[in-house]
Amino acid sequence: MSMDQPVTVEVGLGDRAYDILIGSGLLSRAGEEIARRLPGTRAAVVTDENVAAAHLDTLKAGLEKGGIQPTVITMPPGEKTKSFAHLEEVVDGVLAARLERGDVVVALGGGVIGDLTGFAAGIVRRGMNFVQIPTSLLAQVDSSVGGKTGINSPRGKNLVGVFLQPRLVLADTEVLDTLPIREFRAGYAELAKYGLIDRPELFDWLEANWQKVFAGGPERAQAIAEACRAKADVVARDEFETGDRALLNLGHTFGHALEAATQYDGARLVHGEGVAIGMALAHRFSSRLNLASPDDAARVETHLRAVGLPWRMADIPGELPDAEALLSFITQDKKVSRGALTFILTRGIGQAFIAKDVPASEVLSFLRENHPASRKAG
Repeated sequence: MSMDQPVTVEVGLGDRAYDILIGSGLLSRAGEEIARRLPGTRAAVVTDENVAAAHLDTLKAGLEKGGIQPTVITMPPGEKTKSFAHLEEVVDGVLAARLERGDVVVALGGGVIGDLTGFAAGIVRRGMNFVQIPTSLLAQVDSSVGGKTGINSPRGKNLVGVFLQPRLVLADTEVLDTLPIREFRAGYAELAKYGLIDRPELFDWLEANWQKVFAGGPERAQAIAEACRAKADVVARDEFETGDRALLNLGHTFGHALEAATQYDGARLVHGEGVAIGMALAHRFSSRLNLASPDDAARVETHLRAVGLPWRMADIPGELPDAEALLSFITQDKKVSRGALTFILTRGIGQAFIAKDVPASEVLSFLRENHPASRKAG
């Protein structure tokens, strides 16, 4: 696989199908790739201050080379940007630029910018063309694929938004070189997740090749492409998350509870780290329920630890609330019916399934056993 030929993954959604291009140097080619699919369009680029400093000039030059003079709308970095106030700013910026319905709104950034920009593109002029240029590993393998957009409400994360599929995704593997190692690792957790859901051969390959993925050779593009294929398959089967798409939440039930328990303090725990601990816990919990072998749980923990990710609650700095409080975060995150919870559990590596009747009492005693305050933990 030569470094200048991007890998193309097609997301098969009939007349709304689109390509994900993965490879190096795609920012410089953005203009020609967009113009080829959407000739004659004008563009607004939405980004944040950090990403703009690192990559905006490259993208602008790349757009101009394709004949597109972009209007740039710059947001502050961080999760707090996913708000009504910033949504209004983006919408106003697009309207102020006098862009028309057939023009394009481009997201240049991580998951926050992608979610916010996609929502704006979905509602301004009742829906405009949307292009994703994800700049974090997490966004390249997760949030840029599948068409979920949205903002947070004071009542919870991602509660306001729309489904809007992009017309094109450009995943430039080179921009990941400027990503802090902690952010790269956090994105890697979501990449490994696809192997653990239903691609055991991907997990085997990652165990053997993860160093090369981190180092950034052709293996990086290969891993990202494989993750995008895995997610694209699930999305094509269940675009609006009425069934199978829930499998993508492997590790997220425990992970979201831990994020909430740390008050979303990124210094203590970022999303991908919560997912890493959550996936290890989901495998350990599955073995406790005699669904899977404890060897599989150990294998997952060993791999996460090798990569430098946290894999147990004790790895989170600072005090955690007790098991009862953690359970209440889980029940807030999930629909509870008659004391039973829905979890993504597993019968082994690459054999995840949706379990709809997990007793809350089992979850509580499992949390007690694995809580850092318990001597048995770890």
